Amino acid sequence: MSGLTSIRYAVDYDVARLTLARPPLNILTIEMMQEICGVLDDVIERTSLKALLIEGDGKAFCAGVDIADHAPERVKPMLEAFHGIFRRLRRVPCATVSAVRGAALGGGAELATFCDVVIAAEDAKLGQPEIKVGVFPPVAALHYPRRIGVARTLGLLLSGETLSATDALRIGLVDHVVPTEGFAEAVEARVARLRVHSAAVLQLTKRAVLEADGLDFDVALPMLEDIYRYELMTLADAEEGLRAFADKRRPVWRDG
Repeated sequence: MSGLTSIRYAVDYDVARLTLARPPLNILTIEMMQEICGVLDDVIERTSLKALLIEGDGKAFCAGVDIADHAPERVKPMLEAFHGIFRRLRRVPCATVSAVRGAALGGGAELATFCDVVIAAEDAKLGQPEIKVGVFPPVAALHYPRRIGVARTLGLLLSGETLSATDALRIGLVDHVVPTEGFAEAVEARVARLRVHSAAVLQLTKRAVLEADGLDFDVALPMLEDIYRYELMTLADAEEGLRAFADKRRPVWRDG
């Protein structure tokens, strides 16, 4: 995509890469968030993608939303742009992966931890310091209870505490912690684990999890049975995967 000034975006066959490019802290402005929304619109339309990788340029992932955009006359467009990111991330059909080095604070922590897979370097720091400046983080208030539970969410948001990568892993805010040295290679290795699978099956699996989330068991299971029978089992890749297993060979995906 052309015209991007605050982020970089590239598609490498089956992986899209979105880089926050306002170092050193990659602080989010309204204009930057609008650029992210535009990129996510493109990602949503690409049915061949297996993963979207979100990372930060420089020493930090993202230190949050520009304090200037919290001014009363800018709050409405700021929230529209910021929350537009998460509305779109919920609609991204492929797996979303965040690669967190250095600080991921406030809106940066929300963006990182909203992804399906969160990979943090040992030097990463995550937190929601909003309470210290007299506000609260709406996305974290909604999303964190699903990821780490209500009690831990309250502990984190009410204290404004910043967590080390190890502590964030312990409570489930991140999924993997890897050495800071060789971090990029470790991230690529994690993404490679997704790339070996069928794009169509990855996307259908993610959709099944999200659509069943929060539903009563007796409502969710029949819905998932229908997805399995009438959507999954009509895919060429489901047939290929089962046949390849029986033939003791590696499947050749058609991503459909």
